[in-house]
Amino acid sequence: MSESHTLAAEPVRMNRRQAAKVRTREKVLEAASQLFAERGYDAATIRDIAKAAGMSTGAVFANFQDKAELFEAVFTDRLSRSLEQFQAGAASKGSVRDRLVASLSGGYHAMIDQLPLIQAVIARSWFQPTEADQRTRGAVGAQIDVLANVLRDGVGSGELGQDTDVPLISRLVWELYLSNVRYAAYDGWDVKALTEHAGKQIDVLLAGSLAR
Repeated sequence: MSESHTLAAEPVRMNRRQAAKVRTREKVLEAASQLFAERGYDAATIRDIAKAAGMSTGAVFANFQDKAELFEAVFTDRLSRSLEQFQAGAASKGSVRDRLVASLSGGYHAMIDQLPLIQAVIARSWFQPTEADQRTRGAVGAQIDVLANVLRDGVGSGELGQDTDVPLISRLVWELYLSNVRYAAYDGWDVKALTEHAGKQIDVLLAGSLAR
């Protein structure tokens, strides 16, 4: 066995201090996620989050600069958890349309149990600073890439026309995904209703790109 292969196979190990820091961060994120969902952004204080996590406010500030950064971290953490479902749906067999719908459906399955938190995210999005909004948009890049890859597959297979605007359509699909989340958060739509509605929207988006 070569030395390079041996090195590559070795797992990355953390020392006790690093491992403790990771555990602390995870506890803070879980506590913050619960309180943001229960009380909303404004009413959930750092003091209460620290108490729910079983630690001091100093421990919270050792990991996050302020409440706004903590809230962004909660949102990003939830996005990363939904990425696997996005990818699984996109990897399914079928037409471009079916794969896109399956991807969004996977995302809806991942977030349906987090609706109070989603409501808090939506409410906060209207008032967050420009810099925070830009960081939030950057965090969704992986999901948009999943959608873009499905569209590129469609262009490569000839299902979609060569002039298909992949960046634009992939972003539009993501935006309709987010828009539909409001129906779940405020109108009680379940995953089936969300998926069916998304399918109709995607049909409209792809109509002009299907190869003839």
